[in-house]
Amino acid sequence: MADLMEKAKNYVVEKVGNMEKPEAEITDVDMKKVSMDSISYHANVAVKNPYSVPVPIMQISYALKCSGRIIVSGTIPDPGNIKANDTTMLDVPVKVPHSVLVSLAKDIGKDWDIDYTLELGLTIDLPVIGNFTIPLSHSGEIKLPSISDLWKGDKEEEETEKES
Repeated sequence: MADLMEKAKNYVVEKVGNMEKPEAEITDVDMKKVSMDSISYHANVAVKNPYSVPVPIMQISYALKCSGRIIVSGTIPDPGNIKANDTTMLDVPVKVPHSVLVSLAKDIGKDWDIDYTLELGLTIDLPVIGNFTIPLSHSGEIKLPSISDLWKGDKEEEETEKES
């Protein structure tokens, strides 16, 4: 009887292990908004769903690292679903306070940018398997805004508030 159970267990592990799973890729990281207290960056993530049903995303966790240390991290709970048999584009906002940027003066002073690594964990709810996390990582350089960008960002905020 134990031999039969072991064979059944191995069969299930083999089938689930070979089952096609959603794939994801960070396609771009851009600066979106500059305010007096922070800079907002957005990561574009392409998620391909091979299944004929939508797959719910349970959460997105992120950590932005610079010079080997985490400068900002967080989670986005329940950001929606991945479309069935399609690629879904996700927008992951990452807000970096200016106070953190000041602590990175050595890296910034060289070329007015920050060398970074963005690590994302995309946790999805797969049928039969349950929660499954797709780990993603993207490295690059973030250009910092100039003083004129800061002023322009505040004017854009004021115009948006007036329109509301």
